[in-house]
Amino acid sequence: MAERTEQRPTAGRQGSISMPLAITMLVILALSYVVNSMDRQVFPVLLPAVSQELGITLSPGGLLTTIFTLGIAIAGFPAGRMVDRYSRKYMVMIGIAIYSIFTILTALAFGFWDMLFYRATTGIGEGMQQAAMFAAVGSYFYRNRAVAIGVLNFAFGAGSFIGPFVGGLVLQSTGSWKLPLYIYGVLGLIFIPVVALAVSKKFTEKVELSASRSAEEEIDARMPERFFNRNIVLTILIAACVGLAMFGYIGLYPTFLQQVLGFEPATAGFAASMFGVGALMGIPAGYLGDRLNQRWVIVTALAGVIVVSYLLFNVAKTPFPHYVLSFFFGTFASGFLFVNVYAVMQRSVKTTMIGRASGTFITSLYGAAAFSGYVFGFLVGRFDWSGAAAIQLMLVAFIALVAMFFVDISKLLPKELENR
Repeated sequence: MAERTEQRPTAGRQGSISMPLAITMLVILALSYVVNSMDRQVFPVLLPAVSQELGITLSPGGLLTTIFTLGIAIAGFPAGRMVDRYSRKYMVMIGIAIYSIFTILTALAFGFWDMLFYRATTGIGEGMQQAAMFAAVGSYFYRNRAVAIGVLNFAFGAGSFIGPFVGGLVLQSTGSWKLPLYIYGVLGLIFIPVVALAVSKKFTEKVELSASRSAEEEIDARMPERFFNRNIVLTILIAACVGLAMFGYIGLYPTFLQQVLGFEPATAGFAASMFGVGALMGIPAGYLGDRLNQRWVIVTALAGVIVVSYLLFNVAKTPFPHYVLSFFFGTFASGFLFVNVYAVMQRSVKTTMIGRASGTFITSLYGAAAFSGYVFGFLVGRFDWSGAAAIQLMLVAFIALVAMFFVDISKLLPKELENR
């Protein structure tokens, strides 16, 4: 069992570690998050081979690609509470163990239902690691929190590129869809002793020292008293739309490339990987969101999703245009929308409710994402790929765009307090 950490307030006074060592520990955690992302993103590339071997049709197959997000959504709130009570370091290690073991079990699945369970459970482990790691890094580097969290977002983008690309290469060269899952699962397990030996509790359990809260309290007094205020309700809708569109694309885009356009697995994997390169744009996207009107940043990104979705499923027929367009889809959806919608939700409540806002965002986005692959597959069966993209990617993004105009920007918490 993870040990209790009621002594965490004194953890920061048990001796300090040098900045180079702290940065090294940040890099180790970021590398473990790369593997987390690789596990998440590889399965869509493997789906056509999995479906052929196990006799799974498109809509249930789409559910397999995105059901892990249900695990993340379910784990969000309890993981947040556990992070406040137990060792963050042990939570990271337990999370890695869960998603690595169940990634390996996915390769050993007998059919649809046990594979569905294994995929969903990987999301629980991924959610536990994510909650503990972001809390640890945000607390230790609280004076440069945005940069530190940006490093983790960069790691997610790197894994989103490596996972599908390498997985597609392995599948194409060996003909085995199971081998990438074994490789990624074992790689994750390797990080458990690495984190145990190389990451200190002086790093993971440090508590941010509170500064004067007079200015914060004065601003809080002007914020809505109720958590479920107008802006929160609207951003829940927007986050759900982003999850439905983004993960619908992630889940079945590689299948579209292989089954409709005839791309080889490695080529489809590289195209899907370019989404991860786009996700690396989260750092400049956050920078722009902090300095420009956030409504227009989000509206522009949603308009970008609409245009790129049309081009992906109606115009582009050869690999290179898909590489470019997939990059832009990742830039708009994962880079700009994930970062800035998350920030708007945090800024819509008092500082004492920001943790609750973060949990609500995770549940809204990942809860909708859980069934996005199934819905996209169902729509393809009714309206073909072009029609399905028009409904789930373009129309859903347009609904979010309209909702953003009803968000009262004047009622948002000042940006310098949103991550306190």
